[in-house]
Order: sequence, then structure tokens, then C-alpha cells
Amino acid sequence: MGANLSNVTEDASPLAGFLEQAKAQDMSVATVFQVAESLNTAGLKQQAIEIYKTWLAYNEGNPLRHLVYFNYSVTLRQAGDLAGSIEALRSCVEVNPDFAPGHINLGRALEDAGLVGRAILQWQSYAEKTAEVTADKIKHRHMVLQHIGRVLENSEMLDQAEAVLWQAIEMQPHKSEAGQHWTALRQRQCKWPILTPSEHVTHRQLIDMLSPLAFSCYLDDPLFHLAKSYRYSQSLIGRPDTRDFPRKAPRRISGTNERLRVGYLSSDLREHAVGFALVEVLELHDKQKVEVFAYYCGDPRPASDETHQRIRTAVDHWRDIAGVSDADAARQISADGIDVLIDVNGFTKHARTKIFAYRPAPVIVNFCGYPGSMANPYHQYMIADNFIVPPENEIYYTEKVLRIACNQPVDRKRKIAPKPTREEAGLPDDAFVYVSFNGMQKITQECFARWMAILNATPGSVLWLLGSNDIANNRLREEAEKAGVDPQRLIFAPKASNPQHLARIGLADLFLDTFPYGAHSTAADAITMGVPIVTMPGKTFASRFCASIVHSAGVPELICNTADEYVNLAVNLERDRQSLKTIRESIQRQRETCALRDMPGLARRLEELYWQMQGECERGETPAPDLTNLDLYYEIGAELVAAGPENEDESSYRARYRAKLAEWDAISPLPRDARLWN
Repeated sequence: MGANLSNVTEDASPLAGFLEQAKAQDMSVATVFQVAESLNTAGLKQQAIEIYKTWLAYNEGNPLRHLVYFNYSVTLRQAGDLAGSIEALRSCVEVNPDFAPGHINLGRALEDAGLVGRAILQWQSYAEKTAEVTADKIKHRHMVLQHIGRVLENSEMLDQAEAVLWQAIEMQPHKSEAGQHWTALRQRQCKWPILTPSEHVTHRQLIDMLSPLAFSCYLDDPLFHLAKSYRYSQSLIGRPDTRDFPRKAPRRISGTNERLRVGYLSSDLREHAVGFALVEVLELHDKQKVEVFAYYCGDPRPASDETHQRIRTAVDHWRDIAGVSDADAARQISADGIDVLIDVNGFTKHARTKIFAYRPAPVIVNFCGYPGSMANPYHQYMIADNFIVPPENEIYYTEKVLRIACNQPVDRKRKIAPKPTREEAGLPDDAFVYVSFNGMQKITQECFARWMAILNATPGSVLWLLGSNDIANNRLREEAEKAGVDPQRLIFAPKASNPQHLARIGLADLFLDTFPYGAHSTAADAITMGVPIVTMPGKTFASRFCASIVHSAGVPELICNTADEYVNLAVNLERDRQSLKTIRESIQRQRETCALRDMPGLARRLEELYWQMQGECERGETPAPDLTNLDLYYEIGAELVAAGPENEDESSYRARYRAKLAEWDAISPLPRDARLWN
């Protein structure tokens, strides 16, 4: 019997008829779904639940009952009944034990209910069921293993997560998601070498799995990083349907008294390195010239998050888009009439990169959230500084590069806790304290070897690191012992609130930067507290950021060109305390006048750049990102990965790429580009 759905949402009376059909076993599964979907669309979830519940009670023998249970569980979940949803999913997999979506969703529901152990057991039981090789079972087993790995990772059970994710990788090495988590896990645990191929997974496949951010920690190769960002963007965004999103024409407001509408889109407008960096800039924007919108896509924040509250107060308009689809978020931005939209996430956690593919504003800018090029057709500008991206290095970016004095904003109003004693911080009173509070994912085997060389040359010193889990901490202690350094000279600091973090970092004598991904906000924190930084810039954005901060703080003598210079300077400053004192005094003397802390100047400069972009847009001069040959550079870069020295000079680096380009061109002529093949 067919279902007349035309007036089901207009009048309650048809519901009784549908319930009678369900009781009489005269309603097909397709009709159940049609009726329930119509009710759900109308916001009548309780009536949809009643349809499902009644049908299930009276149609016990139907072979498709597991599908009805599954849809019933979804509706219950949407109605806020998590317990009911769990029970429906249990019935679903009881009726059909081979129905993979039921097992997967049941695990997710148990996880959301806080029953993480049961969720893992649920997924593991299905993984065991799917040991038999079929295409569908492999797909679902792979999905289940990824879920298990994700939950174990979130629970800080890193070794177990790594083992499960490796199973997923070996099962389907062409899929990158499990590999991205696996490589990031190994970086967080300092498991060297990071990439360990097997007979089932090649080194090239592991290279392909690295996310752009993880690759920044892996190798200083700006061309391959650019090409990887291009590939990653293609995979992440694809070709969204933008037929309902015509390109917006710019408003004609240059030379008028109208304000420029500027939007900042980020998940990190909160207690986060990016939030700490941007909050005072947002407070200092000239509201006579710019109208500031904030689009927040992060987690809900408690009232105690002062940075989040300050940002909300500082902007003219606050939009929470966390629960909104990418397309609807783009519609909101377009409806707000944004002239210049700033992406403050890039390819970082909780980013909403697809929003920019709808081109919701005439001008889109990459700034402050991601250390590199977005390498897609949508981001037309990137804001950097002259040290991070000197003019000759613009070939490593697809965006037009515009510059500010220093790429690291700081919040001069941040609270700083009372300075603890060294004893309170777990440090020896009489030792020279080297510190590196960068995340462990930034510590490479070569970087750690430099640190051990420094400790071996300075017997009265210790190395103060930001602790991870005990397994990772002990692994570094074991590596220290292999290098002839007493493991007790490595001291691990626990996590601390930002005011405590700032206070305690000032106890250190000298900050040692990492390579190839250097300190960013942590470097600004160290300089803020008067701690000098020894750094070694490379060629990528991430490898030059710390040196930019050091340069902007007025102490360029701490910037080294080679690894040997880095080690020697760190050793010499421990031995020559007067020179170190002079540098500390220089940092303190310039503290409030250096470019690093000139927030009023930065706010004005940003406004100048935003207006420059607006003017170029009005004149039809908005740059088009140059994506020429990036697939080619990816393939060549994948061949050349790690072929050169760790910190290769610019000319030798480019010569290797040109030689490979010439080799390929001799086989089949390559199209010319504006980078190295011109």
C-alpha cells in the first residue's frame, strides 16, 4: 500500500493511519523511511520515532528490520536520546551481525556516552568478524581500525594507537587518513626513524601519507612542501558544487567613508597560541576604518576563557559557525558582505578549509594560523614578513606575499603568574638551563643529536623539555644515554596554564630552537620573558619563523647559518656568561620598542594591507594563485626526499631540482613555469 505524504506534516490525523498500516504489517520498509523522513524534515521527530517504534514492534519477521533499527537509532540520536540510540543499534547488529554500519555507529555512540572501553571492544569484535577478505569487509574493517586508533590516541594510549593504525595502513596503504595519524603519533613520541616501510607499505606511500603540517616537522624542502599542500588541498576540498555561489563582485568603497568589512575565520579564537597572538590586534583595529567580523568554528568555550571573551568583545560581529555546514557558513559570510576574509587556520586542527572554496568574499587571505602556502585557487594573498619570505623565496608560495614587520603578533596584556623558584619548577639551582618548550613532534633525530653535543660540551648544564607521556620521555632519556649524556640531565616540565608557562620559562638561561620546524609562539614567549634563543633558519616558512622573531627582537647575532654554528654558539654562551648577560640586557632594553611588540603598528599595517587588497580587487588586479607544474614538483620532490643535507644552502637545493627537471625534460618536454623551470 502506498503512502500519501502530501499532508503528513499539515495535519496530525494521517499519523494514526500510518501507525495502523505499520501494525497491520501493511507498510513497506521504503514507506517507513519516507514517512519518517517527512516527519523529521518537518521537525516532528517524536512522531517519526513513534512510526519506527510501532513498525518494529509489529514486523518482527521482516528481513530488513536491521535497516529500520539503524535509521531509528539515527532519529533517536537527533532527538537527544543517546541511550535509546544505543539500544536500537544493539538490536540492529543482533538482527544482522554482518551489518557493518551498525557496528561502527554503535561504537561511536558508546564512545560519545563515555564508554570508551566498550566502544573499543565493540569495534574489535567486528574487526575479528571481518578477517575474511572481501572488498566490503576490508573497507569496513579499515574504518573500524581507524576509529579504534583515534580513540586510543585521544586517550593518550599512543603505542596501542600506533599499532592499530599500522594495521589499517597495511590493509589499505593508498588511503592516507590512518597514515597521517600514524606518522603524527610517531613524531609526537620521537620514534626515529619516523617512516618505517614494510613489505606491504613502501617508503613512497608513507611520504604520500604525511600531512603538510607533519611534513614541515620532517624536512626542510619548500618546493615539495608547496606541492604537498597542493595535493592535500585537492584531496581535502575536491571540486565542491559552487553553482549556487556566484563570484562576488567587490564593493566600490575605496576613497569613501565606508568601512572595510574584514572577517577572521578560525577555530582558535580562544586560549590557544593563535588566540593569544591575535586578541590585542583585534582590540586595536581602527573601527573607523574596518568593521571586524569573527567566524568561530571551534569548541564551545567556558566563561573562564578570558581570551575568548576578550575577542568576542573586541570584534563588531561574532558568528559561531561550529555547527553549521561549510556551504551555510559560506552563505553567512556572503550575506555579511565581507570584503576581505582571513583564514586563520590553514591546514591545522579543526580547520574549515572547504568554506573558502565557495569564495564567500572577493578577497581571501592566508595569515597567522598556518606556516606555509595553502596552494589552492582560493587563497589569493598571504601575509608574512621579509625574513620569513624574502623576495627571492616567493617562488615557494602560490599566494601573492604582502608583508608586515614581524609575523608573530603578541598580546602585551597577557597575565603572567609570579615567577617560581627553580626548585619549585624541578630545576637544579646551580645548573645552566637550556630550554626547548616546543612540542615533541618538532624534535628530529638530528636536532636531538645537536642538543646532546651541546650537553656533552657543557657538563654543568641540563636540558629542560616540555614533557609528553612517560614512554616518550623515557625514550629521549635512552637516546641521551646512548649519546653519553646522563639521562637525569633531561628534565621534563608538565603542562601548565599560560600564566604559569610564561612565568616558569623565564627561569631558563638559553632557549634552543628546533629544526626544521622552529618555535613560533613559544619563541615569542621566551623573548617576552627575556630568554635568548639560538636558532638556525632553513628555507621553509616553518623553519624561518623563529629567526624572524629573534631578528624582530633586535638580537640577530643569535641566528646561525649552519648546524656547527648553532652548537658552537650554544656552548660558547654557556661558557661566556658575560656575553649572555649582555644579550639578555639587550632584549630587555628593546622589549617595548622592538617590532615584535609593536601591536599598534601591526594593527595599522594590517589595515593598510587589507585596504590595498580591496583596491586591487576593485581595479580587477586581484592575483590568481599560480599552480603551474605543482604535480610535477610533487613527483620530483618525492624522488628527492632526504637526498640532500639537513640544512642545504639555497643554490645547491635549487640545483638538485633543476637537474631533475632537466632529466625529465630530456625524456618528454615539460611546460615552463615561474619557479625553477622558466
